[in-house]
Amino acid sequence: MKVLWGKPGLTADEVVQALQGKVTWNTRTIRTLINRLLGKQALKYKKEGRKYRYWPAVREEHCIQEERRSFVQRVYGGTIRPMLAALIEDARLSPADIEELKRILDKKENQP
Repeated sequence: MKVLWGKPGLTADEVVQALQGKVTWNTRTIRTLINRLLGKQALKYKKEGRKYRYWPAVREEHCIQEERRSFVQRVYGGTIRPMLAALIEDARLSPADIEELKRILDKKENQP
């Protein structure tokens, strides 16, 4: 998906070329993934002669948000507090980082 978000309208061969050296998947695996993404309606396509060109059917931000939700559900049982606590405890935070986190939490607290 990242390849097509960065450069929409590629053929399967062009996606394979773009991924060479970045992943260890073979061509067949990449084509299978493209077909699965089509089945999930995450991609759309246009036939041009014997080739197909692919475009993302979903925005990158939406996919990231859904992946975040899925991760929290799978790993933390849907409860975000333990994850945030662990991340904050493990991180080196500057005073500016801490202020930004406080601002985000204050904003969240004041939402209806």
